[in-house]
This record gives sequence, C-alpha cells and structure tokens, in this order.
Amino acid sequence: MTGRENGTGGTAAGAEGAWAAELLEHLRPAGRDVRKVVAWLSGTVDAAVALQDDAGNLMAGDRLPLDGDLVADLVAGRIASAACQSRERHLRLVRVELAARSCVLAVSRAAPFDRRASDAVTHTAQVIGLLLAAHDSAAAGHRLRRATSDLRLAILQLLMVEDTVAARRVAAGLWPGLLDADTACVYVVEAAPSARDRVAQECLDRTGEKALVVRCPAMSGHVIVVSPRDTAAGALRSLVAGHRDLFLGGSVRQSLARTATAYGQAVSALAVAHFRPDKTAVYAERTRPERLMDPELLRGWTARALRPLDALPHHTRAELLATNRLGLEFTAVNAAKILGVSRNTVRARMERVEALLGADFTGLAARAVVHLAVNTQFGQPDSHTTAGSPGREALLADLLSGPALRTWARDLLARLDADARNPRRTLRAWIAAGGNAERAAQALGMHPQTVREHVRSAEPVLERRLLTWGTDLYEVVLAHLAVGDLDLPVFGAPA
Repeated sequence: MTGRENGTGGTAAGAEGAWAAELLEHLRPAGRDVRKVVAWLSGTVDAAVALQDDAGNLMAGDRLPLDGDLVADLVAGRIASAACQSRERHLRLVRVELAARSCVLAVSRAAPFDRRASDAVTHTAQVIGLLLAAHDSAAAGHRLRRATSDLRLAILQLLMVEDTVAARRVAAGLWPGLLDADTACVYVVEAAPSARDRVAQECLDRTGEKALVVRCPAMSGHVIVVSPRDTAAGALRSLVAGHRDLFLGGSVRQSLARTATAYGQAVSALAVAHFRPDKTAVYAERTRPERLMDPELLRGWTARALRPLDALPHHTRAELLATNRLGLEFTAVNAAKILGVSRNTVRARMERVEALLGADFTGLAARAVVHLAVNTQFGQPDSHTTAGSPGREALLADLLSGPALRTWARDLLARLDADARNPRRTLRAWIAAGGNAERAAQALGMHPQTVREHVRSAEPVLERRLLTWGTDLYEVVLAHLAVGDLDLPVFGAPA
C-alpha cells in the first residue's frame, strides 16, 4: 500500500530518511562546512536561506529582508523561533545558540512550510549549531596555541640578547621552574617545512614541556629546543631515529646568557649531522682562535676597537652591540626575525656601527674582526654596563701574531693542501671577494659554479660551514689573516 505525502506510509518515511541522511553527511570530518549546509537546505526545501550573526553580518546564503525587532528578539533569546508570511512568501526564523554568541537562520519560500520542510529547517539549525561550536572551539584552541607559541618565541628572543631576568619572569607565568637552571643545551631539529608543526608538537610531547620549544623564526624547517635539563637529548635522538627526514644538532652546555652562542653551535653541529648515519651531531668543543690569543691583549684591543661606541648612552650601546652580534652571525632578515624587529631596523643599527667604527661590512675580513670584538665584549661579565675590562693597548696585527694562533691557523688551512684542485686558493679568493662567487671566478679565471663547489668541498674538511655567514666562516677568515694570506681590514676614521 502506498502512503500519502505527509502521512505515515513508506514514501513519507523514506523521503524524510533520505534528507536526514544527507544532512548527517555534513557532520562528517570531510564535509563540515556551514556554507554547504545552508546551500543544501536551500535546495532541499526550495527556498532562499540566510545565516547571519548577532551583528547582522551575513555568514552564509543570500541576504534576506528581515524584521529588525524580530531578529533582535531571537538574538537576545526572548524567542527561539518565529514564522510569518506575506502574500508571496513564507518565512521561518530559528535561533542558533552558541556559548558566546547566537546566530539566526532565516528560510523564505513561496510554498507554505509542510512538516518535512519544517523538520528540515529545525534539524539544519541544530547541525549548524554543532558545526559553529566546533569551529569556535577549534579557533579558540588555535588562538591559544598561537599565543603560547608567540610567548615561547618572546622568551627565546630575550635569551638571545642575554636578558635572562626578563626571560625567567615571562616563563614563570606558564612554565614555573622552566628556566630556573643557570645553564642549558640548545638543540635544532631540522625537518621539511611542511612537517615542522607536527615535529614541534612531537618535541613538546617528548620533552614533557620541560624544555623551551620554538619554531625558528628565521629557518622555516627548524625547531629550536632550549633544554635546561639533560633529559631532552635522549628524547630528541629517539624522535630523529624514528623519522628518516629529520636531523638533529646540539650545543655543549652553556650559561643561559650565552644562548645565542649555544644556538650557533647547534646550527654548526646540524651541518655535520647530515653526514652522520644516525643523523645527529653534538658540537665538538674545538679550539677557538680567541682562546689562543693573549687575554690581556684581546681585552685591550677590543676596548680600542669599540671605543667609538663608548660615547653612546649605555642602553643604546648595548642595543647596537646585541643587534650587530646577531646581524654578523646571520643575515639581516634572519637576525630581524630572531630579535622580533624589522630588517630595516637591523640594517640601520648595523650601518650605524659601521659608520662609528669606520668599517666596511661588505668585506668578510672586516665582519670577522668586528664579530671577534663584539663577542669578546659580550663574553665579559660587565659587557652591558661598561666598555669592558681594560687591557694593554694592541693593534690587530699584534693580536694575530701570537705563535699559538699562527700554528692553529697553519694547521687548519693545511687540511686543504691534499686536494689537487687547490681549493685553498679558491677559498682565499672567495673570501677576498666578500663571499661573491662571480667576482672570485673572474679573479681566478674559472666558472662561478666551480668556485662554489670548491668552497662547499672545503666545509667537511675544515669542519665548518662556509657558505653561510657566522662563527664558522669568521674563524676561517681569521686563520687566513693570521697566516698572512689576506690583508688586514682597514678601519677608517669614525663618521
């Protein structure tokens, strides 16, 4: 027997079951789109449909002329639904209630609302409420995660400029005790940029939030982990072992005030990790050239080199030194991301130091020498309050002429002599050309790509990154200066 359209027979039940099943499909993870639900309702009941928020903004569907007082009553919760009609149209309005707001679903059609259409509108409002609540919850969770991520970055930026007091104060609110230790190791996990968010979350999970995990603002595939405790190393090694496309570089333990130094060590170790079977490497505490210099001469030379900055107010001087320390270690763009300022600000501060010192930062020799002075200044306990401990006045030539330093420099560069391609000559010309492969190639009479290949091949031999600016490259430049393979940089009169 065949049932009537709105009766209790099989046709009505089947039709109602069909539209209900279609509506439920919109709750599946792949179909959660309020606009699609509104469009589905419009086609199902042959009506114009509008979904608007409590401020009257259209969220989905088509704008409909609605009575303002009626909508206000719905939004305020004085009524849950309403129906009205004119000669041409029949209108239904339903309140969609959410935790912090409410919306109004309006349906206008030419035919009267039968039971099927009324039920479809009512149930659609419920589905829209579920979807909007899920969206609000997801959005709130995303905002919370974003705010927490920004806070972690702010703490890292404070550590990078040695403001450990402020870093601890900021961290104490959400992660009590995180930075109570005086020392920490820094690790850098490298992943594909598309996988970094997942890797960062895994780092948080595996360290139990007992380490500072930050998405590197400069390198899109890097996750930085500052670990005051010793537990992070094993957890991160386990993470890298389980994913073939991850690499890990770690620093030696440093004081929190030397987080920037530790970060540079971790990045240097990361380059070595690419050649290791286990894809991990810890920075080898090798002999640093500054440790082979006479400490008193080094302090005296540093004070002399940075003397043009002494006339500045203390806070300005400290700001310039902190910015130039990172600006010489990284590109201006990456230093700006780490510091949380604009790249124009970084460049302006570096240009000011260039002018005050009469230096030319386009030359690698000048950059290496100023980098040595700035880092020596930061290595002194009172580097933020005074010009540093005085030492014997010294010229750069005096500083670089010590027998221990020259022996180290000769031994380091001699590693390249076994290569018949003579990469040592190429490297010297490349440094003299300011790291510009094209100019070095013209001087040597070879192709620029050959220059780059020679420089790249020297990296594993010297165990230092050369194609990116930073401590590794500046050590090699200082070695060339010490053995006399390069002319000493000339510092002009301060502007």
